[in-house]
Amino acid sequence: MAEGNLRQPVIIMPEGTQRILGRSAQRINIMAAKAVSEIVRSTLGPKGMDKMLVDSMGDVVITNDGVTILETMEINHPAAKMIVEVAKAQEAEVGDGTTTATVLAGELLKRSEELLDQDIHPAVIAHGYKLAADEAMKIINKITMPIKQEDIKLLTEVSKTSMNGRGTEGGTSYIADLSVKAVLKVYDPKDVDVDNIKIEKKAGGSIENSELIEGIVLDKERVHSGMPSKIEKANIALLNMALEIKEPENDAQIQITAPDQLEAFLDKEEEMIKKLVDKVKDAKANVIFCQKGIDDLAQHLLAKAGLVAFRRVKKSDMKVLAKATGAKIVTNIRDLSEKDLGFAKSVEERKIAGESMTFVEGCLEPKAVTILLRGGTDHVTDEAERALKDALKVLFTAVQDGKIVAGGGAAEIEIGLGLNRLASKIGGREQLAIEAFAKSLDIIPRSLAENAGLSAIDLLVHAKSEHGKGNKYHGIEVFSGKIKNMAELGVVEPAKIKSQAIKSASEAAIMILKIDDVIAASTIGGGGPPMPPMGGMGGMGGMPGM
Repeated sequence: MAEGNLRQPVIIMPEGTQRILGRSAQRINIMAAKAVSEIVRSTLGPKGMDKMLVDSMGDVVITNDGVTILETMEINHPAAKMIVEVAKAQEAEVGDGTTTATVLAGELLKRSEELLDQDIHPAVIAHGYKLAADEAMKIINKITMPIKQEDIKLLTEVSKTSMNGRGTEGGTSYIADLSVKAVLKVYDPKDVDVDNIKIEKKAGGSIENSELIEGIVLDKERVHSGMPSKIEKANIALLNMALEIKEPENDAQIQITAPDQLEAFLDKEEEMIKKLVDKVKDAKANVIFCQKGIDDLAQHLLAKAGLVAFRRVKKSDMKVLAKATGAKIVTNIRDLSEKDLGFAKSVEERKIAGESMTFVEGCLEPKAVTILLRGGTDHVTDEAERALKDALKVLFTAVQDGKIVAGGGAAEIEIGLGLNRLASKIGGREQLAIEAFAKSLDIIPRSLAENAGLSAIDLLVHAKSEHGKGNKYHGIEVFSGKIKNMAELGVVEPAKIKSQAIKSASEAAIMILKIDDVIAASTIGGGGPPMPPMGGMGGMGGMPGM
């Protein structure tokens, strides 16, 4: 065979495919991941800054919630998307710590890049990081403090810590009290579901005008003005069906050739609707929540009978109504009976900020409650809602897990010191990776200090000195700029937030670190948009409205 034939390239991928190999692939992936973590780093802590996000429709979101920022941005780079997944996993699992997890993942990759420059193999770094993450879990278990359902004051502190810096400064204590009361009302070890607490927001008033309703609030008004605006001793029926004439499933035609036939047809329709209404009255229901439509004649007949009805109620609202009132959701009106009804002391339509809302109150042992959230503007109530949702998830986690740790960077500093001790025992090249992991944890207290305009280096040195003396709960108190016992100050959070953040951040960092070849198709799905550029912020996507 001629020598020239041996040098002929073999093409195995379609034209236009991008491929990045070895060190270049690692460098670009790490750069993209670091860029994502830098975006949210300035939002960390009570004095973190907010981001204004504008979407393609011109809608504005102002927040410092890590996962909201990353979800709203249109990030296209595949490695950057993996860091977004870290934030989403953190939010789904514990409800808070999304910024911590994202920033930590970015810092772990930044430190790993320094080790790669020293010709340390990615597999060695990955193994070291795995050892460090396992040891971190053990250290977290050693520094936890117990928390129980009866510890109202401690639970309130947990709620406050999760909401610090969330644009609810004026009413953090008030909202924290409401959140704790709501969680304790509905908490059931057999049915741990944060959706049992419904949040209904309405702009107007202030945060302090928010209230906990031992029942359900619906953004609905009664279907007919002739119906009473308030019903005492409400017997509630929940219908997953329409109070209308059902359309035939098959295409059908009715031929009418004389006026009396038309009259008979309309009379029959009216009779069928009357039967539906009579069935509701026979069951002794005086309030009806219907998931579907209600015919005009049915509305008139119900109003005439002194009943109140609401239509097009959301499925999620039907579920919480069932839990709050004890009613059963009925899908066929023929099956409706008195035993399917729920009870509330009152169902009342009230005007809130100029709009009608329905209050279902006085439920016996409600398994679902509502927090009616108020705020000066829509942006304020939106951010307060995000903060409240996180606080509720965090409280459920704290009560369920029963373990909390000190905040203010105290846990990260203690874990970092423990990892340095482990590194000296392990030895070898893994030692460098474990030490890099320990240094990466410093990014959390460092960011807390920097975002508050404090000297990060001085505070970090002082904090490590205190931990060296055995003061494992000492962290950075950003309001005074001093190192204090965070547990005594009430800056505490569930231990699961820390363990989940370290787990997800280390796993994402290891996965990105071990990628040495990126093969990107020229188009996604054959004929879709081109693959984003594989370098720098160019492949990060952005906010098209800008």
